Amino acid sequence: MPALNTIPSDKFARLIGIPTGPILIDVRPNEEFASEPLLIPGTLRRLSADVAVWAGELGGRAAVVACRDGGALSQGVAARLRHEGVTAEALEGGVAGWAAAGLPMVPDTALPARDSAGRTIWVTRGRPKVDRIACPWLIRRFVDPSAIFLFVAPSEVQGVAERFGAAPFDIEGDGVVWSHQGELCTFDVMVKAFGLGDYAPLARLAPIVRGADTGRPDLVPEAAGLLAASLGLSRMYADDLEQLEAGILLYDAFYRWCRDATDETHNWISHQPAKARAKDKVRP
Repeated sequence: MPALNTIPSDKFARLIGIPTGPILIDVRPNEEFASEPLLIPGTLRRLSADVAVWAGELGGRAAVVACRDGGALSQGVAARLRHEGVTAEALEGGVAGWAAAGLPMVPDTALPARDSAGRTIWVTRGRPKVDRIACPWLIRRFVDPSAIFLFVAPSEVQGVAERFGAAPFDIEGDGVVWSHQGELCTFDVMVKAFGLGDYAPLARLAPIVRGADTGRPDLVPEAAGLLAASLGLSRMYADDLEQLEAGILLYDAFYRWCRDATDETHNWISHQPAKARAKDKVRP
């Protein structure tokens, strides 16, 4: 049984990637983090001494606080957050316990440099369809919840990247890391680089995105549906950021299908309570 105001790793693992889930706050001291720069997916890094300052950033979201071992540091910060009116728990066993359980971790060294507020900044071509929505969804849900995305004319991507310290993605060019590689789309490349390739729901989602993005909708049955929905969204929205927000909801739905519903079919009894289904089975 977990200690008071703590959450076990296996329980929290069910909440990563979920838009309504708690925000994970990593409060390991900078020197400690530098010695092992691995992040639990969806982490925000914050200094424990500044908790009263950044507590207001959470905007009513619940929080889970992680230190190295789940001890006094994370439990103290969680208690202070509760004092500030934030629903907060400490991660039982901390980052070390999460890693020992074999759960996915994101290498901070794979991420671009952050701005003064600790956010990663990304830039790509405007009028997104598939990859340029899928990649921001992946980053927001599993890498950097506060990431900023800039959509500009194709000819200006490299210039904007240099001027504003942004990482270009899903575009060809010298030195561009985040782009297609062979038959892999940019989403595939990011999933692998972020250490998430063995996480089963994303492993199921990746070929759906790849098929929709690379003109192979027959790669898996769901790819054609994602392509159709993506093209529809691109015609519904003239504003790229509005389309991004709508598209993120679409990927939230595909992610939950990949995680929880791949064996379910739609019929008249699939959503009935278990007692009702059992009754139907014995009815003459």
